[in-house]
Amino acid sequence: MSRCFLSLVLCLASVGRAEDLEARADRFVQYFVNSRLFQGTVLLAKDGKPIFCKGYGMANVDWRIPNSPDTKFRIGSMTKQFTAALVMQLVEQGRLSLNDSILKYYPDAKEAWRPVTIHHLLSHTSGIPDPSDTAGFMDKFATVRHSPAEIMRLTADKPLEFAPGTQFKYDNGGYVLLGWLIERLVNKHYDVQLRQALLDPIGMSESGYDHYDTILPHRAEGYNYKGLVLFRASYVDMSVPFAAAAMYSTVDDLLKWDQALYGNKVLSEASKQKMWTPGLKNFGYGWMIEKRFGGTVQEHGGGINGYNGMIARLPEQKLFAVVLGNLGSAAPFEMADGLLSIAVGNTRDPAKQPNRAAMKVDEARMFDGEYELHWAFSMKVRVAGDAIIVQFTGQPPTRFEPIGATQFYNEAQDAEIEFAKDGSGLVLYQSGAAIPFQKR
Repeated sequence: MSRCFLSLVLCLASVGRAEDLEARADRFVQYFVNSRLFQGTVLLAKDGKPIFCKGYGMANVDWRIPNSPDTKFRIGSMTKQFTAALVMQLVEQGRLSLNDSILKYYPDAKEAWRPVTIHHLLSHTSGIPDPSDTAGFMDKFATVRHSPAEIMRLTADKPLEFAPGTQFKYDNGGYVLLGWLIERLVNKHYDVQLRQALLDPIGMSESGYDHYDTILPHRAEGYNYKGLVLFRASYVDMSVPFAAAAMYSTVDDLLKWDQALYGNKVLSEASKQKMWTPGLKNFGYGWMIEKRFGGTVQEHGGGINGYNGMIARLPEQKLFAVVLGNLGSAAPFEMADGLLSIAVGNTRDPAKQPNRAAMKVDEARMFDGEYELHWAFSMKVRVAGDAIIVQFTGQPPTRFEPIGATQFYNEAQDAEIEFAKDGSGLVLYQSGAAIPFQKR
């Protein structure tokens, strides 16, 4: 029996309104399941104890094996926060500096790369071209085992795309380079250092670097929909995502990671504050840092060939949400925030009575545009006749009917959108959660 289930039983007996919270969280997640946008496992915790934890859909469709709290999922780019922590440990040990030029460790790079520092790699502000942007990368290169040096050579002779520190561009290649740098400094393979320096001290025995040929109990298979038909996701050799996105984990283990970040077992307070200081696009080191729900949300998503997930912390309230899915969908980015919203009580049941007369088309034009939850998940809005058309990241366009001058509703999605009167943002009320978006 998983730690998640045992803690849940104890916690639900002691947390006020727990039954109501559990029902609302389940209803919220079930919408995404019913819409073919999610299958996987979710966990919502308070003070380190689960208050909602449940698996949905199948870990293996062929064998009809359901997802559960014990299921292991590839976590994609959530790996980056672990790589960032390993780098910060080396900084604490005096083995490198955040201000070091990468040419100190990577002399094969062009001289023009000399201004790029470790800080720039960690914060996605280096300007180094991303190897995954190379033509044919996913179809050909990523299906064969490669060393980190081979991956980096794809762009080592290319110029920087912008002056380091002046722009943000999400770059998996920067974290591949960081993983290679870790290996050189500690004289160990990245996966060995990851286990010895982070996973074992925390007790994350159900997490690790996902070598495809290793027998891994309770590993979920990755899937994608093509129309209404479910397919097994295409193969990727995990040597290619490497230190940027090659880990697997469970919701229980990621709760252990969350709890370890409150003390000094992993990093000093100074290192954690550096890691969680928002820079361009609100990125720190391996984390996004946003102001929501009356506090600071520390979060990061991850997606890789049939898997998508999201981890979100609200440390002021000791809240933690993690969504791990084995379906290629951006829904987990929205789901983790929705679970936090439910936990803080920031909810409202949507109104359900269309009122076309309430909408003034000319005034509603100010709502046209794109609204961000964070850089990886947004919605596009446009006025169409006497309603609005909304398209979430990775989802088809959906019509929302007016129920007021600034409120719109879609019955099938059990969702209401309420715009700020000045058009600066909106709140999405969906299946019991209230999620704020800001206009770009």
